[in-house]
Amino acid sequence: MMNLNSASAAEGVNAGSYQSSRRSVESSTKDQFEMFLRMLTTQIKNQDPLNPMENTEFAVQLATFSGVEQQVQTNLLLSQLLSDTYGGGLGQYSNWIGREVRTNSPVWFDGASLSLAMDNITNAEGATLVTLNGQGREVQRQILGAVPGEMQWSGRHADGTSLPAGFYSFRIEEQNSDGIYVARDVEAYSRVTGVELTANGPELVLKGGGSARIDQVSALRE
Repeated sequence: MMNLNSASAAEGVNAGSYQSSRRSVESSTKDQFEMFLRMLTTQIKNQDPLNPMENTEFAVQLATFSGVEQQVQTNLLLSQLLSDTYGGGLGQYSNWIGREVRTNSPVWFDGASLSLAMDNITNAEGATLVTLNGQGREVQRQILGAVPGEMQWSGRHADGTSLPAGFYSFRIEEQNSDGIYVARDVEAYSRVTGVELTANGPELVLKGGGSARIDQVSALRE
């Protein structure tokens, strides 16, 4: 299992290489544009006042100027898009696809057991695992015994019947040292199927069509 700080550091090397190449391309394109502008300005300044540039010729020069300007802007916009995609956004997380992330975001259940991270449980024998459905309603309570750092949640009731397929999230209710019951989220593992660029930055697409922001992920594994 990989912690996210190590993953980000490794991926940052590739992002830095891309950014360097992008800046080189942008600089070259801008230099060509400025050279064309200087040449056109010089030509207009030094034209023979008794035989000025024909209107049609001047129109052609302006059209060429406009075309070059648009090309520069297009290249800059494409560079920005590629930067967002490969330098600091989607591409940075593309190798997460097919791997599992640990998240507190709701995860998809289709009958197969889900892995829950229980490594922070301080009093497992006095704790209760609460399951919430996609609407945030409680659908199951399970009193825990001694559990390892990770447990398999089957989605089944005591009578053997299974919860329907859908999105579920989890929390633990346990007594603290003062005997007061406290609740906190339990993270579950889900497989990444894609990455999307949203208004809030990159967002992972999870199994079943779920989603999780990067700040909702604490671990990554195969």
